[in-house]
Amino acid sequence: MELGRGLRTPQVCKKLGISEQTYSRWRKEYGGLRFDQAKRLKALEHENTRLKKLVADQALDNAILKGKVGLGKLLSPPRRRQAVHRVRARLGVSERRACRVLGHARSTHRHRPLVPDDEPRLVARIIELATAYGRYGYRRITGLLRWEGWRVNHKRVERLWRREGLNVPQQQPKRGRLWLTDGSCVRCRPTHRHHVWAYDFVADRTHDGRPLKILTIIEEYSRECLAILVARRLRAADVLETLARLFVTQGVPVHLRSDNGPEFTATLVRGWLETLGVQPLFIEPGSPWENGYGESFNGKLRDELLDREIFYTLTEAQILIERWRQQYNTVRPHSALGYRPPAPVTVIPAAFRSLEMSPALS
Repeated sequence: MELGRGLRTPQVCKKLGISEQTYSRWRKEYGGLRFDQAKRLKALEHENTRLKKLVADQALDNAILKGKVGLGKLLSPPRRRQAVHRVRARLGVSERRACRVLGHARSTHRHRPLVPDDEPRLVARIIELATAYGRYGYRRITGLLRWEGWRVNHKRVERLWRREGLNVPQQQPKRGRLWLTDGSCVRCRPTHRHHVWAYDFVADRTHDGRPLKILTIIEEYSRECLAILVARRLRAADVLETLARLFVTQGVPVHLRSDNGPEFTATLVRGWLETLGVQPLFIEPGSPWENGYGESFNGKLRDELLDREIFYTLTEAQILIERWRQQYNTVRPHSALGYRPPAPVTVIPAAFRSLEMSPALS
């Protein structure tokens, strides 16, 4: 238009504020086009550039999401913080972009938590206890720590437990109740010490394949294991001898729960119990859940000892099983007892009593 008015090319370029090289490039690119066509072409170029940028941004976001592979689900701030560091190191993106794509607040990313002074010692002690008691979860470890005087709750122990990569034992399946709503005596619930005892047999073998028969006797109310008898074979007379010794040292229970094995239903055993005024509670055949306390104890015995130890001789089995019984009664926290050992002779330390009274740690 300006050229049509008689102006020269340098004058037009000066008036428009462009160089002659730019004018030559525009003329080569848009020469022969009308003004509206050139404007439309320019708009299409801008739209194409914008779409390319969107595609590039989407590809980069996908690369950021793929860059966190191997970290699992980002459910905690430390895990998300670790993912941001990994993505920035691999792709060189900004902190702002990595946090936005991974859903991690920048304020949280830059926050540096205060580590308590006792945390290294606490972590070391948790690892020691987890190594010594391989089948204990973080709740039982918490009970042991509080028993030793540590002022910790299960939430902190769980956080450190998971941070150190310790495995939590699988939960046992739920069992039915041990009593009926009609108050029947067959599945009566213990209400005080020496109200109901339970005894049962557990089978195992020594390394040479010879059988081991294990008699377990527990006091259902306190969960204390009164005795574990280990032998190659056990008969009704052996059961009577063990019960007689316990009746002298512990007292006579009101009920004695067992299955319908021949050692428990023998005429000799039933007549002797009747003479002492002990009422036997025989569970229904094929219903082990009716002896839930005994079956639960037998499961702990097998899970924590029998499945982890190789017994080469009968004497070795007797010593190791008796040592485990003492540990079960005096050291092992029981969840039904507020994570305290079941042995009644155990003295609760003052530090543990203060923790029990603290509502913040309950």
